[in-house]
Amino acid sequence: MKYQQILSEVRENILYITINRAEKLNALNREVLTELADAISFAIKSADVRGVLITGAGEKAFVAGADISEFQNYTLAEGKELAKSGHANVFNAIENCPKPVVAAINGFALGGGLELAMACHIRIASENAKLGLPEVSLGLIPGYGGTQRLAQLVGKGRAIEMIATADMITAENAAKIGLVNEVVPLTELISKAEEILNKIKSRAPLAIASAIKAVNSSLRKDVNGFDVEIEEFGNCFQTEDFKEGVAAFLEKRKAVFKGK
Repeated sequence: MKYQQILSEVRENILYITINRAEKLNALNREVLTELADAISFAIKSADVRGVLITGAGEKAFVAGADISEFQNYTLAEGKELAKSGHANVFNAIENCPKPVVAAINGFALGGGLELAMACHIRIASENAKLGLPEVSLGLIPGYGGTQRLAQLVGKGRAIEMIATADMITAENAAKIGLVNEVVPLTELISKAEEILNKIKSRAPLAIASAIKAVNSSLRKDVNGFDVEIEEFGNCFQTEDFKEGVAAFLEKRKAVFKGK
């Protein structure tokens, strides 16, 4: 697929995805979501990709929300389909990606933008970032997992307060409540995200995928997370990476993992 709304490039085994609508504060529209879905699908399938970095173009916004003009006249059925397809193809796909996905939040992350960041495994925010879910001010609620992931990250009380007041919070406050992992100056944002991904790249890829799956299972009601952990732990023993990791440890050298 030739992208029109996002930029996508693989460098040193990291897939860089930039939502490229700076003049619209990188608002999500159907085209952006379609391209994001394709890029994440590529990341999942490609052996060349060991991690994903998602950010927004410019210095004002990561993603300042959804493009409201596109769905202002949607019917009940169209509204449900909008949320359902977005969940499956983009937000859940990111959360369940076996490669680590880091959100580099470079400004406003509002509505669907914050939901996109929350779907990522790790969130790094610049000092100027503002985060919030303002949907109730439009007569809506978050529709891309915001009610669920926000509660998981910051707790029920804070989640309801943020959603019901529609207030934005600063990056500093987001870090205090566990909504983002770390806050850095804007000039250091991408390098900090790269630092984290480069460290993860040095670990065993199949073990990372198993860890992501096991951690995600802790939040699901249809599976026993402990059972998933046991299964994935056992699966690691049959990998070449496990044998390499143990050999490197015993030989006091750096392991060279191949994802096999």
